[in-house]
Amino acid sequence: MIADFGYGILVVSLVVALYSVAAAAMGVINKSSPLIESARRAMLLTWPLISISALALIYLLVNNHYEISFVYEVTSSSMPTYLKITAWWGGQAGSLVFWSWLMSAFASLVTLRKWDRDREFLPYVIIVASITLAFFLTMSVVFENPFARLYQTPEGIAAHTFAPANSVVFTPEDGRGLNPLLRHPGMIIHPPMLYLGFVSFVIPFAFAMAALITGRSDDRWIRITRRWTLWAWLFLSFGLVLGGRWAYDVLGWGGYWGWDPVEIAAFMPWLTGTAFLHSVMIQEKRGQFKQWNMILVILTYALVIFGTFLTRSGVLSSVHAFANSPIGPFFMGFVALTLIVSLALLIWRWPELNSETEMKSMLSREALFLLNNLLFMSVLVICFVGVIYPLVSELATGAKVTVGPPWYEFSTSPLFAMLMFLMAIAPLSSWGLSSQEKLSNLNKPVLGGILALPVLVFAIFWKQLTFMIGSWPGVVIALAVILAVAALMYIFRKLIWLAAVLAAVSTVYLYFTYTQNIIALIGFFLIVLVLAVTIREFWRAVRARQNSQQENFALAFARLIGRNRRRYGGYIIHVSMMLMAVGILGIEMFQKETQGQVAAGEALTISGYTVKFEDIASWNNPPEQVNYTRAVVGIYKGDQYLGQLYPRKDMYFSDRQMLNPTQPMSIPGNFSSFKDDLYVLLVDWEPASASGATFKIYVNPLVNWLWIGSLLFFIGVVIAAWPDKEAEYATARVRNKAYQPSSAD
Repeated sequence: MIADFGYGILVVSLVVALYSVAAAAMGVINKSSPLIESARRAMLLTWPLISISALALIYLLVNNHYEISFVYEVTSSSMPTYLKITAWWGGQAGSLVFWSWLMSAFASLVTLRKWDRDREFLPYVIIVASITLAFFLTMSVVFENPFARLYQTPEGIAAHTFAPANSVVFTPEDGRGLNPLLRHPGMIIHPPMLYLGFVSFVIPFAFAMAALITGRSDDRWIRITRRWTLWAWLFLSFGLVLGGRWAYDVLGWGGYWGWDPVEIAAFMPWLTGTAFLHSVMIQEKRGQFKQWNMILVILTYALVIFGTFLTRSGVLSSVHAFANSPIGPFFMGFVALTLIVSLALLIWRWPELNSETEMKSMLSREALFLLNNLLFMSVLVICFVGVIYPLVSELATGAKVTVGPPWYEFSTSPLFAMLMFLMAIAPLSSWGLSSQEKLSNLNKPVLGGILALPVLVFAIFWKQLTFMIGSWPGVVIALAVILAVAALMYIFRKLIWLAAVLAAVSTVYLYFTYTQNIIALIGFFLIVLVLAVTIREFWRAVRARQNSQQENFALAFARLIGRNRRRYGGYIIHVSMMLMAVGILGIEMFQKETQGQVAAGEALTISGYTVKFEDIASWNNPPEQVNYTRAVVGIYKGDQYLGQLYPRKDMYFSDRQMLNPTQPMSIPGNFSSFKDDLYVLLVDWEPASASGATFKIYVNPLVNWLWIGSLLFFIGVVIAAWPDKEAEYATARVRNKAYQPSSAD
């Protein structure tokens, strides 16, 4: 009865969403405000309806209704109640309902805003949001019904929405249970965060389409949706970080990011969303990049749906992906349809989206933001090609050829390095500045000497560089990049010289004390450069406010951020990303590993650590249907005893009918510090005598800065997205005026 009720409510929700689309469209055609208002109220009705259906599904999950196919697939009697609730998004059918529930909530929230100034946007926002919602509800109602029952027929046991002929309801004794890998706290939060990010990006897309349809070429739609975009970006970013933490804690390979296809599927909309967040500032400040912004928001929406398709179609092999499903072609069709319609609208309005001002200088802030967009798009192309290459190769040759992490790392590393450099010089650039104003003051002999220095370095170390980069074309490209960086640093020398000196001194220090790896040194140089420039901007602004307002440092700092949350929240985000870059650079460049079998009392050594095997024990936990095997190891740094770690191997089991076979999960033992992370895995052991065990040990330098930076990142985005006191933005825009940037503006 509950299952039938929940499914019926889903059907009603789909009908209401379709009515909302039709009423809004007819309201526009007939210029009928009552019809548009009816569409808005229908949109508002979808959230309570889907909430009722979701509650029915949660009831079935919590109360062990194993006759429901979805409940049987994702729960078992051994699971605690909170895991049964989170199993809602742990399987494909439930996750689609969860997607729809979030979509209806966000669409309802946006329709509750005041529409006095933007009434012409309302029907089109409703249409776009309701079409997206209706698509996902259709997937649940027609293809992936979470309320389908298991029926015993002469042909066997299968799930059906309606009872087939000559069948009886089949109720298993227990369920399969949620995949043990999904029982980690990070995975409980990780999928909702990604879904929140995905769904939130639908709202800016809906307003962009409304702006195109209505012919509004101003930046009003951007100002309305700026916080939606920031929160969407925060959720998506945090979802990626939580996924990395889950991989680090559970998958047992000592890493956080493996360039898995589904990881990349979530990463691609993050790339376009990040570029969009930067690009919209240029439209607000200078009236430029209108076409860019439309392209970026369309791509972000398309990639959100495409990423959802990749995880649910079964076309990719991934630890994250769901099983094969018939919904794949429909997802792809929806992506293609929405992309075609969006691009058609963009082409229609293309002439009206011309920039209001011209870009006068390749050294202006807007030019650097354009370069920023191009770099993000380059990374996107690399990721997209890597993801679809297995599909293309299978269609062309019949064999699925995958692209591995080395290809991604080799292709994207220079682009990320250039993005880091832009973080350093963009805050020091000016709006609309003429190139001649900078170039007229250049000291030609000094500039020539600076540009010649990289050539001299290449002349001395060309063999080593050719070996590292791999080819002469790579060397030439690297030379061109270094020449461009040297030139830009000289042009901005009055503002960047102190930061550059600090970065250079830090790099030299690291060369003699930490590493001689040239790639790592370049990375550390860029990190210190960005941090120094950003901290300098904060320092100058705070000192200026102290002098003008007679405030102490802490008060001046707090009020400075409060007056311009967007600017200084962005600077905090830049600092956090550099801290994360320290962790990424450390684990990618300097990770060490060893593996060996040792008897009790023996030890393994790695990177100054000694890991001594002390004891091992194994026991069953029948209520949770799991066998725990836990080793005890003592860790030493030189002669200093640091404590004990407890690496563990969990083996999930059940002897009941139709259940999965044993599922192992490795739980590492970690000893963490700012310098590195000792990561110990129990690989194998001898159960008969318990006299020996095999351990795999990693030392991951600096990796904890990745997690520290992610927390600061969260703070920065919250500051940038926090509402201002002013109800409306000022509409005046400073145009055609070159000025030096102030730290307080």
